[in-house]
Amino acid sequence: MTNIAIDKNVGLPKERIRHEYPYRDMDVGDSFYVDDGKITVMCNNNYRMGKVLDRKFIARVENGGVRVWRIQ
Repeated sequence: MTNIAIDKNVGLPKERIRHEYPYRDMDVGDSFYVDDGKITVMCNNNYRMGKVLDRKFIARVENGGVRVWRIQ
């Protein structure tokens, strides 16, 4: 048996902020820019939303943020 300490009265962490990006409203060739975006996070979002919407998106780093295009 391992000795794992039990902590009392530790507050819950803040809830994650979920951003709503306009994937559903995009036509082929449309793009949006996320000023503080991380490329890995946006690529994961693109993959998930692409599966849900049966569309394809691509992301590129631009001016310290990330731009996402709908390509199909």
